[in-house]
Amino acid sequence: MMHGFQGKYFTRVAQLLMVLGLCACSQQEIKDSGPSRPLDFSGSPDAIPKQENRTRAGNKSPYVIFGKTYRVLSDSRGFRQQGEASWYGKKFHGRNTSNGEVYDMYAMTAAHKTLPIPSYVRVTNHSNGRSVVVRVNDRGPFHGNRIIDLSYAAASKLGFAERGTAPVSVEAIDTGNPPLRHAGVVHPGTAEPTQEIVRAPSPSSGNRNAHLGKQSYLQVAAFSQRQSAEQLLARLRSSISEPMRLNQAKGLFRVHIGPLTKVNDIAAVRKTLQALSLGSGFVVNE
Repeated sequence: MMHGFQGKYFTRVAQLLMVLGLCACSQQEIKDSGPSRPLDFSGSPDAIPKQENRTRAGNKSPYVIFGKTYRVLSDSRGFRQQGEASWYGKKFHGRNTSNGEVYDMYAMTAAHKTLPIPSYVRVTNHSNGRSVVVRVNDRGPFHGNRIIDLSYAAASKLGFAERGTAPVSVEAIDTGNPPLRHAGVVHPGTAEPTQEIVRAPSPSSGNRNAHLGKQSYLQVAAFSQRQSAEQLLARLRSSISEPMRLNQAKGLFRVHIGPLTKVNDIAAVRKTLQALSLGSGFVVNE
């Protein structure tokens, strides 16, 4: 009888240990992590706010997650929020964000539940006073009372990557965007009267080496301050070998890449811009 009892006892203990082991594995699977070696992001540049069309993907409203309904704001201007921030890293690195971009844990980006995508916000860590500017291109976090999920780089720059969370304030940056609308071709009225804004032909729709036939530039952004435009130019020149220029007109400083003569030149530059979380720009023909 005793041996039978002992056998059942040890069997139950073994089963319990197995269950606990599985739970531990599950906890490890859902736990996120940063780079495999320590990196210093204190000198990493913030995201550079600029006007962008709202993307069609990622702005569905209302939407439901875990039985809760969320409504995307039509306008981010004046938005302020305080609460807890978290971050996401290697587990999602390389995966698509809500608007179809590729998540880069080394870029200054963030996920938010209701801000239009894309939006730019300043996040301030109340624990140490540090702040960063990030570009919102994803949805979340849908966990507890957290209000924003930052990239690993942004969390590291704010000083809470190791801790995991921090009390923060989130303040939207006004880029002059109109209320939420679907993305499309930028209206010609927003550019110079002597310029024509067009959608670049898709490389897959014809000869990738086809010449565009006109003096074509890819406009990345427009700023009211020259210094902001020059900062972006400096950042671009470290990653893109194509010629660039600063086009000043009507009180705006436009960052242009080009002239670009072939369809695949534009496709290659756009791919780099997207990797830098700078959108895809639009073509300006002169």
